[in-house]
Amino acid sequence: MTLLDIRGLTVRTADGRTLVDDLSLTVGPGERLGVIGESGSGKSLTTLAVLGLLPEGMTATGSIELAGTQIVGATEKRLTTVRGRDAAIVFQEPLTALDPLMRVGRQLAEPLRRRRRLAGGALKRAVAEALEQVRLPEPDRIARAFPHEISGGQRQRVALAMALACEPKLLIADEPTTALDVSVQAEMLALIDTLVREREMAVLFVSHDLAVVAKVTDRALVMKDGRAVEEGTVEQLVRAPREEYTKALVTSARRLESALDLRSAP
Repeated sequence: MTLLDIRGLTVRTADGRTLVDDLSLTVGPGERLGVIGESGSGKSLTTLAVLGLLPEGMTATGSIELAGTQIVGATEKRLTTVRGRDAAIVFQEPLTALDPLMRVGRQLAEPLRRRRRLAGGALKRAVAEALEQVRLPEPDRIARAFPHEISGGQRQRVALAMALACEPKLLIADEPTTALDVSVQAEMLALIDTLVREREMAVLFVSHDLAVVAKVTDRALVMKDGRAVEEGTVEQLVRAPREEYTKALVTSARRLESALDLRSAP
């Protein structure tokens, strides 16, 4: 059984430039797939296409089947039923996903009200529980705060809570730790790993860093210039990469790990 099945996905701009070229990948229930590549490789556009969120002026062709729904060509009404229920996304910078003029608790309450039909005291308790589940201290204070009144790490946890609120089958994480400090990155990765295991969720995790992907996923696909160049288990890609581009990513990840080890040494 396949939860996400992408076949021949191509994303083009209005002037005909191809940004994602004939991409295919699958994610099964409970499976964790990493998508690795440098900036401009097309990995983030792929995640946006999965939820029908491509920027205006870009079009997708091919097939994206998510939990039995064909995403390519679907109406906005149909896509609305898929988002949150079948798949939800956590972006790199939570400030782009959170409304700066709305308190955190109200933003988190929206998907709970729409999807789970909660109201009153039940809704308030569900908001507090969602914040507690992502290990946020003082959930009542966080719920009353505006996004700019909490730290970047706390905002990312709020974004994760919103993504998980409706218990989607697939969590899409698009560089969710890149904007965070190193120590906060490690905490966030561990939290994502724990929560998706507890919920037996599938994960599509996007990053430019193989070391980060290795902490959360079991299998990975490498993208370069909009195309898939190599795929395998994370162990295979690290120990025996076939493509020169993958070898460069492995070398870069090892150098980063070494630098971080030196930084943390007494």
